[in-house]
Amino acid sequence: MGEGTKPALVVLAAGMGSRYGGLKQIDPVDEHGNIIMDFSIYDAKEAGFEKVVFIIKKTIEKEFKENVDRRIGRHIQTEYVYQELDKLPEGFAIPEGRVKPWGTGHAILCCKEAVKGPFAVINSDDYYGKQAFQEIYRHLTSCKDQEQYQYAMVGYELRNTMTDHGSVARGICSIDERGKLVDIHERTRIEKRGNEGAYTEDDGATWVTLPPDTTVSMNLWGFTASIFKELENRFPAFLEKSLPDNPVKCEYFLPFVVDEILKEKKAEVTVLKSKDRWFGITYKEDKEMVIQAIRHLKDQGLYPEKLWED
Repeated sequence: MGEGTKPALVVLAAGMGSRYGGLKQIDPVDEHGNIIMDFSIYDAKEAGFEKVVFIIKKTIEKEFKENVDRRIGRHIQTEYVYQELDKLPEGFAIPEGRVKPWGTGHAILCCKEAVKGPFAVINSDDYYGKQAFQEIYRHLTSCKDQEQYQYAMVGYELRNTMTDHGSVARGICSIDERGKLVDIHERTRIEKRGNEGAYTEDDGATWVTLPPDTTVSMNLWGFTASIFKELENRFPAFLEKSLPDNPVKCEYFLPFVVDEILKEKKAEVTVLKSKDRWFGITYKEDKEMVIQAIRHLKDQGLYPEKLWED
């Protein structure tokens, strides 16, 4: 292992099934039973990734293997890690009434034993496009940590990541002239306004307009193994600060940790731009658009009719 380790793909899937009441209800986006994640893993394999690590909850393991791994597992190496509430630093206990997972930063920390080299992170329910995986794989295979950690993020144009059916949450990015991330601010309520976007932080009383080409994060990151040490070292301080105020719902978010490391000048994050259109099923009304988009991509020859041919 070590320097020569090939990049792994880490999929944040601990929340899968919770919105749908079980994995069986997760909507296929083609007539062969594939979900959005199948297309991401297909693209990742095509880009060069040979191993995928799924972060799931133990409670969905059986269903996940029956519904997802049955298709994917024959084509790429798979491994599982479990994001559970009791994976806490010494001296901390699960707060009474807590059922919510500890967030994306904690999810990545749960992978520490499974991932030894560079890796990319994706959400299970977002479609990222082929270019994103090619760019992040190229970065992970060509960049090593120097005086600063060398991380990466795939940035999308805001106009390519909005839905017609309500609001979205996006990380709004500031980038310097060298293409490096300066900071990232999570805006939890962005709505479409014609071709532009606008966000509110006071429940709709006031809105701030965002240009359509604003760079946003869709949680597609590239890290070296150094991120594990940073996540581990910062988690107790996060819990000490957040548990007294919000014991049941506070979350240790990956972008917040990256932002902290950037501010301390411990890392550089290269922003890799994608012109691809993101899509996902944020609202049930989005489903038809996603099915049509997948159909269109197949018709263009970007995917075979059946993804996982034996």
